[in-house]
Amino acid sequence: MRITFLLFLILTSFTVKSQSSYSGNLGKYPIKLIMYHYSDGVSLAYYVYDKFDTPITINGNLKNGELKLFEKDNTGKKSATLTFKNFTENNEIINGKWVSDDKSKTYQISLKKDFDINYGDKIEWISKEFIQSKSTKEHYFKTIITKEKGQLYGRISGVKIFHKKTDRLIQTIELDCQLFGIDNVSIGDYNFDGIEDFSIFESSYAGPNTSSIYILRNTNSEKYQISNFSGTSLNFDNESKLIYEHNQCCAGRNHMNATYKVVNNEMVLIEQKCLEYNEQKEDYIETKCE
Repeated sequence: MRITFLLFLILTSFTVKSQSSYSGNLGKYPIKLIMYHYSDGVSLAYYVYDKFDTPITINGNLKNGELKLFEKDNTGKKSATLTFKNFTENNEIINGKWVSDDKSKTYQISLKKDFDINYGDKIEWISKEFIQSKSTKEHYFKTIITKEKGQLYGRISGVKIFHKKTDRLIQTIELDCQLFGIDNVSIGDYNFDGIEDFSIFESSYAGPNTSSIYILRNTNSEKYQISNFSGTSLNFDNESKLIYEHNQCCAGRNHMNATYKVVNNEMVLIEQKCLEYNEQKEDYIETKCE
């Protein structure tokens, strides 16, 4: 959740321009590219080879009409650069180059825009599907984004689950969640059964408080189901197999910390502690949790 909070700070610090989806080729390989730009030039992006369906993060920057996106290997070292010259967000077709960091390989990139996710209360659409930046070993995900006239931002109305390599649709789950940039899906083992699950960012609240919807994979099938897990800024510790919740309000004057274990896919409260800042003691004191 610390990463989620940092992303929240980024989102609220700079003006978001738009999200865009492109399709085309990197060399001879079909890909899909998703990009999200900020007014300060920061660009968040990832692309997916159609053959493999595993997203590759390529964050970078847009400066003076040149968009540079950086691919990294498993160790975090830059392995390639994607460059698009004369780039604007309004371009329906963009062309660029993929160059390996050692300059031994170069591929041409040719992409056509599929659609934008724009903002404004006069814009509406039924649904647009965004492949997500996180995936499990077997499955990848597309969020369904809808927007009604009168709403400033779109919302996530559902998620589709696909089998990698075959692109077979496994399941569609209806949701109603806040649209949070391009990173709406996270992967984790939320019930500590050794099987990858996923979550959808649900909402941000006052301060750093956030919530997500936790969707568990069934043990004996490919299907998933929405869990009853709920709470503010949950943190899952796979070593201790415990869930920690932290909720703060009133400009940091009040804090609630709780610890849960998982029993039959339900969160069971083990401990809860509430703290309130005391002016006289100039420190936090424990109070009764309401």
